[in-house]
Amino acid sequence: MTTHPSLLCKPTLRPPKVQTQLGRAAVRIFAANERMNQMLIERLDPAAWQTKPPGAKSTGNARTIAAIFTHMHNMRCKWIRLTAPHLKLPQQLNRAHCTPRQASEALTESAARCLSMLAEALGGGGGRVKKFLRDGWAKPWPLGPEMLCYMLAHEAHHRGQVCMLAHQLGYKLPNQVMAGIWNWEKLWKECGSPRGPGYDS
Repeated sequence: MTTHPSLLCKPTLRPPKVQTQLGRAAVRIFAANERMNQMLIERLDPAAWQTKPPGAKSTGNARTIAAIFTHMHNMRCKWIRLTAPHLKLPQQLNRAHCTPRQASEALTESAARCLSMLAEALGGGGGRVKKFLRDGWAKPWPLGPEMLCYMLAHEAHHRGQVCMLAHQLGYKLPNQVMAGIWNWEKLWKECGSPRGPGYDS
């Protein structure tokens, strides 16, 4: 499979500069989170992408791996639209027609917008982001670490689904990927923070 490395971790695109330690940590954490998503897409067997999950015919609503990644991107678009409407909104994906390359590129774009949103929200610069809205029906949250935690929990949940589903379908991900998503020191370095987690530079 042709790989499509995340642009977030290339020297040409770094997390935005922010004034607070919390803001700097938030954008680095979300950049590393996105690198984990890209690692899964890069190393996933293409045959698994649109394969129906076991029992899908009986349940009728089980998501494919393509649908899971599409949902992750589209939820980010919702967070951006509701929380930071001044940012350019990425185009949503169609789960029925989305390719791995399209998902990789779309997630890279929506992650860049999320980094800008987090930088404004938690960077202490008096930006235009005032509240976090995770959905149209949900009560807005004051800005704080809860915003980042919610975003990370959502993505980690769905990454777990992807890993489990790939295994169930007989397309188990390589050990270097399964271990790699836990190697935060390496992820941090790939995303431009050579000293690793916990350091402010």
